[in-house]
Amino acid sequence: MSREQARRIAVRAQLLDGSATSVLETVRRLGFLQLDPISTVAPPQHLVLWSRLGRRYDSAELDRLLWQERKLVEWDAFLWPVEDLPLLKALMRRRDRPLDRRLLRYLKENASYRRHILRELERRGPLLSREIADHRPARREPHRWWGERKMGLTLGVLNARGEVAVVGRRGRQRVWDLAERWYPETETVPLAQARRMMADRAFRALGVKLERGRLLAHPDAEDGPVPDRVALLSPFDRLVYDRDRAEALWGFRYRLEMYVPKAKREYGYYVLPLLVGDRVVGRAEPVFDAGTRTLRLLGAWEDTARLDEALAELAAWLGADSIER
Repeated sequence: MSREQARRIAVRAQLLDGSATSVLETVRRLGFLQLDPISTVAPPQHLVLWSRLGRRYDSAELDRLLWQERKLVEWDAFLWPVEDLPLLKALMRRRDRPLDRRLLRYLKENASYRRHILRELERRGPLLSREIADHRPARREPHRWWGERKMGLTLGVLNARGEVAVVGRRGRQRVWDLAERWYPETETVPLAQARRMMADRAFRALGVKLERGRLLAHPDAEDGPVPDRVALLSPFDRLVYDRDRAEALWGFRYRLEMYVPKAKREYGYYVLPLLVGDRVVGRAEPVFDAGTRTLRLLGAWEDTARLDEALAELAAWLGADSIER
């Protein structure tokens, strides 16, 4: 297929054509939302939803779906539709990767600490990590691997293995409980089948993948006109997350430079790609100051003819009182 056709399919598959209707259906279509603590404008999961739903998107809706209706689950720094839980549980049980073996070895070496955490959650949960009393033989002593954060590390390992679950948030802090009390009962899916299903869902959500230098469309992908809408994208947005694919589709070379020393950055700390219709045309670095309700533009590059429109929509959604350039 032509690159023009591939662009249209990719944008339509990711619901960036204005066809998104609700938070839940958008997450189901995309497959997941990635979480990240750095958010100079808004957390990436919210920015991804705003890019598709516009100012109609209310971030409180995502919390309601997660913690009240339980139609979404948080696992492994991603948000997933709850109907995918059988597939996620298959990943939780996996033992074939070097990482899996390291996690299992860690739990074996810290078996007493693991039992203590599970007992505390069973007796007193749900709890923040700081509310779980330290196990006496393993107080918060410095360590070359986990520093003084052994409790948080162990909870993360137990979550990866499906023994504890994130059941809420207090500010940015995760609330933990036993997974068996939070996750509903599900069917058991073999790991190989789960991986095949998840790979197909990811391909379907992307619409187009880059394989051996060729752009290939999913069999169910739909082509068609893309409205001339404009949106700024999260650095974690799946439309541009695969950097090689983004370059093949748009000639757009993109990387997140927040870990690059300032003097070596080509653009900025947290730069957002600019999408117009079915083309990624430029990039900008907005920063939202919640204290002064100001959206500041630190820099903009390439074709920014429609950037003012995108910034106005972003400011309206964030509740900014002004935009500074």
